[in-house]
Amino acid sequence: MRGRTPPKPAAKPHGGQGQLRIIGGQWRSRRFAFPDGPGLRPTPDRVRETLFNWLAPYVEGAHVLDPFAGSGALLLEALSRGAASGLACDLNPASVAALRGHLATLQCADGEIQQGDALQLLTRPAPRRFDIVLLDPPFHQDLLQNACKLLETQGWLADDAWVYTESETAPSTLGLPGNWRLHREKHTGQVHYALWQRSTAPA
Repeated sequence: MRGRTPPKPAAKPHGGQGQLRIIGGQWRSRRFAFPDGPGLRPTPDRVRETLFNWLAPYVEGAHVLDPFAGSGALLLEALSRGAASGLACDLNPASVAALRGHLATLQCADGEIQQGDALQLLTRPAPRRFDIVLLDPPFHQDLLQNACKLLETQGWLADDAWVYTESETAPSTLGLPGNWRLHREKHTGQVHYALWQRSTAPA
């Protein structure tokens, strides 16, 4: 018998290889497939559960924005838990088509999915002010800081909006708008995730 070490299996994207599960709310335990895409990092179930525990008092009736939708797991979770509306954007046409299909399967008319670049979307005047924003962009492309500046300067945020971020570095290093207060933070593996609350009061 040869002493060769068997090759390690390729690492699967966290959250499952092309599968997402809605954790809570009216569509709890529903499962959907999603296509792979460049820079796609589906938020793990455990992180999603933590996030929505943090947001539990605020989701019902909220208007939710997800500019880097990817698999759509965050948007679907918010809508499942009673968000009044959701607007999502993704550059990958396959991701957009899949997410629109999931909403149709769920007979949900409260979600709108746009195909395009998130920063270009945020450069435009906001169609409404959002209560919750979910930011899970591809890493190492300076997308997060730019998105946060546009959210603040282009009028996308409600006065006391909650903003969730996933980043490759600690929240304290991100240099986000000075009127955002860090509410909670954790990290798992190489991913730091945090919840911020916007304030209109001077720091």
